Amino acid sequence: MSRTPLTGRLAPIMPGRDLAATVSFYGRLGFAAEAHQPGDGYLILVRDEAELHFFHAPDTDPLTTAHAVYLRLDGGAHVVDALHAEWLATGLSEDPYATPRLVEPDDTVYGMREFALVDPDGNLLRIGAVLEATEG
Repeated sequence: MSRTPLTGRLAPIMPGRDLAATVSFYGRLGFAAEAHQPGDGYLILVRDEAELHFFHAPDTDPLTTAHAVYLRLDGGAHVVDALHAEWLATGLSEDPYATPRLVEPDDTVYGMREFALVDPDGNLLRIGAVLEATEG
């Protein structure tokens, strides 16, 4: 049996307590609503090739939700740093106890440069790219 190729986009589905507020928050980060009808309980946000889906979940506790997504970028560590700087310029807090917040970029033991964003609903977005190999 032949394998069917997996092409297209993968999109996480995360909770949002107030989808209009979710549109506003992610709009500051360069995302636009591709599909959202107030009252329908579902939202699709897109930025370039990245796509995030949200379902209306007004009882979500931002301190205990376990929803997360990893956005793996092409282009290396400098792209991660540039995106972090862009989002930091929107005024997001780097306070580790704030919600929402940004966590500064770091190089991991598994060869990625990454940072994290926690949105107002407690959803975790980890953004990273493969570290370029260094010649020695």
